[in-house]
Amino acid sequence: MPADRAPRAGFLRATAALLVLTALASCTSNADDGDPGDTAESAAGAVRLPPVHAGFDYQIGGAYPPPSGVRIVARDRGADPARGLYNVCYVNAFQAQPEEQDDWPEDLLLRDGEGELVIDTDWDEPLLDIGTPAKRERVAARVGRWIDGCADKGYDAVEPDNYDSYTRSRGLLGADDATSFIRLLSTRAHARGLAIAQKNTVELAGQRVRAGLDFAVVEECGAYDECGEYADAFDDRVVVVEYTDKGMRKARAGFGDRLSIVRRDLAVSAPDSDDYVRRTR
Repeated sequence: MPADRAPRAGFLRATAALLVLTALASCTSNADDGDPGDTAESAAGAVRLPPVHAGFDYQIGGAYPPPSGVRIVARDRGADPARGLYNVCYVNAFQAQPEEQDDWPEDLLLRDGEGELVIDTDWDEPLLDIGTPAKRERVAARVGRWIDGCADKGYDAVEPDNYDSYTRSRGLLGADDATSFIRLLSTRAHARGLAIAQKNTVELAGQRVRAGLDFAVVEECGAYDECGEYADAFDDRVVVVEYTDKGMRKARAGFGDRLSIVRRDLAVSAPDSDDYVRRTR
């Protein structure tokens, strides 16, 4: 996802290379000034997990110096991580962004019975075809290079977006396709020492072990009364983005002492934008 694109809002439907020291413009997440997360064992060894109930900022619309108190930050894969924090790298893993559509082989773009592309009309993004094991492997190989890039920059985790694309596939893809595909991404991420997040898709939270997922990044779970399901599935290791005051109040009322919750503007703008909103209360 490019830095100027907003996340998918809920009402419209979100080995180890751990120390790479650079300046703030290309800074690392795993500085020596403290380990903000816990570790867990993956098939490839230990990965660092995000801290529970910690200050969070969602910066996938554009990177900027994290506010005081932030310990977890999510940024687009094109941006550099923030030094000394737990950094989550956003990748659009299940759909092709419009400007990148031509970079994908034609047969890896999902088509209906008439040969027409199946499009997520909210973002004008063709769905990727993960409907067979062979195609899943090919798509995962391409997305895996992005995951490698996140690891090379020094991120701690990866956030593959549009896990729920199968719900927009006109029945051409199913939940099993999605979980089988994200399992490939989990294997790739763990091999590079990265934790991997489930993005939204509450209906598959119970599949987290099969999918190999470590924590969750969720949009509007307060607004849609879903925070409890994520909290139970991921042992409170959940970071929440709300886009409305009402959703923020509901999330904080039920889970303010358990989950990492932030209120952002829908475009997840940088502070120099007139639309910028960031609150933790």
